[in-house]
Amino acid sequence: MTQATPRPRSAALTDGAHRSAARAMLRATGLNDEDLSRPLVGIANTWIEIGPCNYHLRELATHVKAGVRAAGGTPLEFNTVSISDGITMGTEGMRTSLVSREVIADSIELVARGNLFDALVVLVGCDKTIPGGAMALARLDIPGLILYGGSIAPGQFEGHSVTIQDVFEAIGAHGRGKISDQQLHDLECSACPGAGACGGQFTANTMALVCEFLGLAPMGLSSVPATNDLKQTAGHKAGEIVMDLLRRDLHPRSIITSKSIENAIAGVAATGGSTNAVLHLLAIAQEAGLPLAIEDFDRISTRTPLLADLKPGGRFVATDLYAAGGTALVAQRLREAGHLHGECITVTGRTIGEEAAAAKETSGQEVVLPAGKPLKTSGGLVILKGNLAPEGCVVKVAGHDVQKFSGPARVFDSEEAAFAAVQASRIKAGDVVVIRYEGPRGGPGMREMLAVTAALVGAGLGDSVALLTDGRFSGATHGLMAGHVAPEAFNGGPIAAVRDGDTIVFDLPARALRVELTPEEIASRLRNFAPPAPRYTSGVMAKYAYLVSSAARGAITAVPADKPSGISSSVQTPAPARTL
Repeated sequence: MTQATPRPRSAALTDGAHRSAARAMLRATGLNDEDLSRPLVGIANTWIEIGPCNYHLRELATHVKAGVRAAGGTPLEFNTVSISDGITMGTEGMRTSLVSREVIADSIELVARGNLFDALVVLVGCDKTIPGGAMALARLDIPGLILYGGSIAPGQFEGHSVTIQDVFEAIGAHGRGKISDQQLHDLECSACPGAGACGGQFTANTMALVCEFLGLAPMGLSSVPATNDLKQTAGHKAGEIVMDLLRRDLHPRSIITSKSIENAIAGVAATGGSTNAVLHLLAIAQEAGLPLAIEDFDRISTRTPLLADLKPGGRFVATDLYAAGGTALVAQRLREAGHLHGECITVTGRTIGEEAAAAKETSGQEVVLPAGKPLKTSGGLVILKGNLAPEGCVVKVAGHDVQKFSGPARVFDSEEAAFAAVQASRIKAGDVVVIRYEGPRGGPGMREMLAVTAALVGAGLGDSVALLTDGRFSGATHGLMAGHVAPEAFNGGPIAAVRDGDTIVFDLPARALRVELTPEEIASRLRNFAPPAPRYTSGVMAKYAYLVSSAARGAITAVPADKPSGISSSVQTPAPARTL
């Protein structure tokens, strides 16, 4: 006799005469006695009609649900929010992006707790949906997995492949008169040919890889491109896998470990991934109750070779990586080089070492280099500290070789002001652009600076200008750019003391970012510091600004230090917020 699949939570919702009213309401949605006798599996969908990254997830969900049903479960789909970074970039709307990560995690947690789901599949696409989904799984700690909707195919323009990165950079070139209105329009119409997340090793593809290396996403399923016919099969398989997780009672906190987090960091470093991975992995680790410090990224990246030749610093896109052998091939290379904890378990039931061993490399591929012949001997992330960033900041070094840079500060108190200066040709070679009051609390929401960084590249200044900010960068950013500078300006961090003309020094070998001022001069400038008035005084943005921690701790929201008696929190609490 086949043993029934366990229903550790949903039985309390559906079983017994006293639950008749609940069953009556569930029957109204089409469920019958058999459905109600099976485990209830939540399908958290981040589908949204705004933008290509999540546009196809409604269709993908049908295949996931079919897989759950075939494996003996009852799928119940629900939706949560998503913000398209590529669409909101450079506007006030971009402030909502990082905030949405918290809302996504909160909403998935609420629906799953409220409906007593036995297991959970989280369908993700654009940047913040992926870490938000992983954070929710870590909080809930019920059997569950992440399934990424997959990457967009590259567009074709003037005989070569393009991504959204090319459009942002073309805006800068257009502003300098380097391309015509018609060329910009034609590129705009060609760059995004259909559904799927941005094609380079930008934030979405970076975080999808992170989830595979953490073990939360089935290796090989997430990396199937969005419009590939095999994505339907991947969805069905994910539905089957989550039922197997339930039967084995394998929980996310048994999968997310300190070693699997190290695997994820190594995967980011080896592929030249987004600096946002630092922010998001810090947040995921806190939700899982695991120690992780910003310095750990530098330690792991320094010993990890850069192996994948991916945009924005390289030649290829995510669909090329899939064709070359996928993320499993990256894991295989890291295993060969001794940089993978191969014993870490994954949602497939196999270890990541077993997944790596099963990788099939396409003959003649040029995307992932041999372990002994890397693009660089160290990975794509560097953590700098110094009198400008006592808590640290993040630099992505994949795609450029600049090790030291110094120049006069050009200080801007918003992204818009910096962008206007670039477009008006007021930024010169040798300058260091400083953008502040864009941090987690000061923004609020820590906007990405892709509009500015891409405009600098498009203007021909990508290799001759440096930039630092208490905001973030898009995964499509490349050049000498330091983000996540902490403490942020709004909290009185040293970046608030910088003035036009101050000499800023980047020293990557020394892992230092500094302004050439004495401690006394910095203290004197900050003595009468007062932050600007908050941009929001009510609603979700104000709540976020009140609760958010430093970027060095993942910009995660947490119960304030002055929490009411009886409330506890497993995560670090932020410094007391400024008055809102």
